[in-house]
Amino acid sequence: MNSYKNTGQPGPQELIFLALGGVGEIGMNLYLYGHDGAWLMVDLGVCFGEDYIPGIDGVMPDPSFIRERSSTLAGLVVTHGHEDHLGAIQHLWPQLGCPVYATGFPASLLRRKLNENNLDSVVPLKEIKCGSSLSIGPFDIKLITLTHSIPEPNGLVIRTKAGTVVHTGDWKFDKDPVIGGASDVAELRKIGDEGVLAMMCDSTNALVKGVSGSEGSLKKHLQRLIGGCKNRVVVGCFASNVARFQTIAEVAEDCGRHVVLLGRSLHRINQVARENGLFEHLAAFIPAENSGYLPRDKVLFICTGSQGEPRAALARLARGDNREVDLDPGDSVIFSSKVIPGNEVAVARLQNQFIAKGVDVFTDGEWKIHVSGHPTREDLVTMYEYIRPQIAVPIHGEMRHLVGHSKLAKMCQVPHTVIAVNGTIVKLDPTGAHIIDHVETGRVGVDGTRLVSLDAVPMRERRRLQSSGIVFVSIVFDENRELALQPYVSSAGLIDEIVDEEILIDAEKRAGDVISSLSKKVMSNEGAIIEAVKREVRAVFRKAIGKKPIIKVHILSN
Repeated sequence: MNSYKNTGQPGPQELIFLALGGVGEIGMNLYLYGHDGAWLMVDLGVCFGEDYIPGIDGVMPDPSFIRERSSTLAGLVVTHGHEDHLGAIQHLWPQLGCPVYATGFPASLLRRKLNENNLDSVVPLKEIKCGSSLSIGPFDIKLITLTHSIPEPNGLVIRTKAGTVVHTGDWKFDKDPVIGGASDVAELRKIGDEGVLAMMCDSTNALVKGVSGSEGSLKKHLQRLIGGCKNRVVVGCFASNVARFQTIAEVAEDCGRHVVLLGRSLHRINQVARENGLFEHLAAFIPAENSGYLPRDKVLFICTGSQGEPRAALARLARGDNREVDLDPGDSVIFSSKVIPGNEVAVARLQNQFIAKGVDVFTDGEWKIHVSGHPTREDLVTMYEYIRPQIAVPIHGEMRHLVGHSKLAKMCQVPHTVIAVNGTIVKLDPTGAHIIDHVETGRVGVDGTRLVSLDAVPMRERRRLQSSGIVFVSIVFDENRELALQPYVSSAGLIDEIVDEEILIDAEKRAGDVISSLSKKVMSNEGAIIEAVKREVRAVFRKAIGKKPIIKVHILSN
């Protein structure tokens, strides 16, 4: 039988769903649909920064599964322009080689990213219109206009011979969205009436009661807060939250303040927005180097880094290492964003740094200065009333969000639900969702100019270095395979070698003693010598400071 189980490729009567990223976590979205010998990819994004991986500039899903099947990858459709949905394309596309489809706004963002990697003339980027239909291999796709915090968020209706699925992407219902139009409810109802096999739906706020607030409702609250601030005002938000970007700029103008952008991604978003007919009513923003000429009560800075990212603009202001801008006691910093799960410690650390400088800090816990771009429970109920799928597949969320969403779908009388975390291959048919296989998933990171597996030995060593340091042992043998010099021990990131010199001396002695005690047979085996020295030196440091550092032994022979 021509089926995935027999061939490793989806059969002509099969519809398969597989997430390689984005299910069991927030961010790093990569979804695959398989049908009739072909695969369709939806989104390819990065995840939010993680401090436990030093030196890594970006983290994204490992595409090994689909890379091995790249000849059958019909295309990649981008639902919208947020980093966790398109930020990995410029890094991973060379492994895929497929056409990329996006509407105007995300396509503009993507072109800039591809240009940075010298791929702008290589990647077949096909710009499509909002609300349009297209065929990609055996998949017939209809774009549905939804509402989110960025222009042109698209839900996808994916039709195949084996059934129709709805992939919502990120969305919410908002009657006053600031950017773009409201969700196309009439089209959603129509799709539901036609019959939907499965819906893959955003789970971010599945545990939050009520309805998502309207972006348009924030303006009066921000105006009241900013209007009461004296001196300099800094507002931190997601760079790609274009609706919030516009609202903050409008409020600044209403309060008689000039807008300055701090953060490379904000400048990119500003350029793309103006290219796509947005921000035309806003005055030109002031360069950061000119902000010092403005009275302190006549300027407002919009900054990146609201999630505590250490290299972003907000963190640099908190540390005082921005050359053009400084903050003094009595200035104000406003966090107009939600803390993404996992970033709580980093954000709290950042806020404490500002408070220690005498800067006033305002958050959405005290003021209504943020609304989410994702559906809450009542929004989800409404969507299920429109679509009425036979199967609910929660995506875009941590496990607690997925489970909460699954329970809600059952309350909405959805006949079948399945939690398919990354790596779970699910066959969808009218009898339900059937888990037929699991594949290996992982993460890759941008390490300088290369991509590396975050599970590889160098990355594991780097994490150990961060916590335990490293010790180097140099051994020199003469022509008789005897010590020509006393072993030399040094360390990095572990001890003060002047203050703790006795530890090094003890380690050198123990290394010399263990070598002298080895038999001739062992001395002929360099690997055995290295392991013996490692054990002795590690024991010295464990006893002295309670650490088990990485030990590197170098042997030189005359």
